[in-house]
Amino acid sequence: MGAQWKEKGKALAADAKGKLFTKLVKDIMIAARSGAEPKDNAKLRMCVEAARKVSMPKETLDRAIKKGAGLTGETINYTSVVYEGFAPHRVPVVVECLTDNVNRTASDVRSLFRKGQLGTPGSVTWDYDHLGMIEAEAKDGADAELAAIEAGAQDFEAGDEEGTTLFYTDAADLDLVAKALPDHGFTVLSAKLGYKAKNPIAASSLDAAALAEVEAFLQAIDGNDDVQHVYAGLAG
Repeated sequence: MGAQWKEKGKALAADAKGKLFTKLVKDIMIAARSGAEPKDNAKLRMCVEAARKVSMPKETLDRAIKKGAGLTGETINYTSVVYEGFAPHRVPVVVECLTDNVNRTASDVRSLFRKGQLGTPGSVTWDYDHLGMIEAEAKDGADAELAAIEAGAQDFEAGDEEGTTLFYTDAADLDLVAKALPDHGFTVLSAKLGYKAKNPIAASSLDAAALAEVEAFLQAIDGNDDVQHVYAGLAG
C-alpha cells in the first residue's frame, strides 16, 4: 500500500474494470499527444502495455491513441492536477487527477476529503519520493535483486499481486530500466511514474475499525471519475 493503494478485489469486478478502462484511456490520450507510435513514444508505450495487461479491446486502445494524437479532429483538454492531504488517522495521501473541468474536480476532492484533511501543495509530498515504478513477473526463477542491479533499478519489493515484483527507478530512468528487465528474466507488466511514501504508517498500528475507515476513504476517492491514481502512505 505504500506505493499505490488498490481496492481489494478490484480487478475482478466488472464495474471496477470499466472505471480502470476509463482511467487508462485518459492516460493513453494524454501520452499520444507526443506521437501516435508507441515505439517512438516511451510514455505511450507504457500506457499501451498497461492497457494490454488488463485486456482492453484493441478498438478501444486504437481509438484512444488516434483521439489523443489529434487524428480524429476532436479536441482533448485534460489538465493534470495533484492533491495531497490525510486520510482518517493521519494516513498521508497523494491523489493524481486528469480533468476537463478543474473547478468541478476541486469541489469533488474537497468534499471527498471531509472525513480526512485536504492539505496545501507540499504538505504531504515532501515525505514522498517521485519515482519510476515497474511491476514485473519473474520467468524461470529469475532473481529480483540481481535483475535490479543489472537493469539499473534503485530498489525492489514484492508487488501487490502474487508472483510479481515492483522495481523502483529514478524518474528519468523508468523507460531504460523497463526495457532492460526482460533481458534479466522479468516480464514487464506495467511501468509508470508515481509517489512512494518515505515513512508509511504500518497498517498493523491501526485497529480493524480504523483500518476499515481508512480503506473506505481511499475507495471513495479512487471511485471519482477524475482521479487517476491514489498513493497512500500505508504499509502492510
